[in-house]
Amino acid sequence: MSASGSVLYDVPGPRAKAIYRILSVVVVALLLLAAWFIYRALDSQGQLTAAKWEPFLESTSWTTYLLPGIRGTLIAAAVSIVLALILGAVLGIARMSDHRPVRIVAGTIVELFRAVPVLILMIFAYQVFAEYRVFKSDYLALAAVITGLTLYNGSVIAEIVRAGINSLPRGQTEAASAIGMRKNQVMRLILLPQAVTVMLPAIVSQMVIALKDSALGYLIGYVEVVRSGQQLGAFFSNYLPSLLVVAAIMIVLNSALTQFATRLEKRLRSGRGKKGAVPAESPQTIPVLAVPGMDITDKR
Repeated sequence: MSASGSVLYDVPGPRAKAIYRILSVVVVALLLLAAWFIYRALDSQGQLTAAKWEPFLESTSWTTYLLPGIRGTLIAAAVSIVLALILGAVLGIARMSDHRPVRIVAGTIVELFRAVPVLILMIFAYQVFAEYRVFKSDYLALAAVITGLTLYNGSVIAEIVRAGINSLPRGQTEAASAIGMRKNQVMRLILLPQAVTVMLPAIVSQMVIALKDSALGYLIGYVEVVRSGQQLGAFFSNYLPSLLVVAAIMIVLNSALTQFATRLEKRLRSGRGKKGAVPAESPQTIPVLAVPGMDITDKR
């Protein structure tokens, strides 16, 4: 293979490069044309004027609409994330149980709630809670949103936990069992602490999904940031600026959650490295056990 060749595909020749340039120019021109039509349509409706952005400079717009919506989003996301982590850990460990009935029940729950969309779970929970008056009317929508997010994300996290534990070397489990540790001790003291750092990036992604999916609560009357943005846009007739501000708020919230989880992951990894490091000046003494009849005394 020549040095100028590519591993994945053949290097395009002069004619192919010319075609690629022409196609790139055509695509850019089409995108600019579409952007121009969108701009003209929005400008004709008066959605791009400075007056449409003035409500965001007033404190009442934030205290009446946006801040309560942000608070609702954070409450639903925080509670559902905590509950989903607990449920996911329980179901993930249960799927690896030595008892077949436990594995079947846990697997059925996980596969069921992974297959059902989050919105349907929220609507179903809302109807059940309203029919049997499980919660007060003020907390009905919040409970339904938390239930839907917990069931769906908990089932996904269960698979993440199971995959993270199964990714660890089997020799650790065998060594722990050889020294007499019970399975729950192996899981709690050896496997889970190591698996946390392995599966943390996937869990962070699922936490971001839970935060974004909390916006689906507006369909059942829950006051969160998207619903608040729509109410603000309806009141001031500035739907586009309101939705853009809501999008910016969601980006900030998701970025903050990602940054927090990234720092937590680095701290966990560095903590494991420091804990597992052996100082050069004080080497560990490894005890040697002698079998009966073996003389290991130093006779020099």
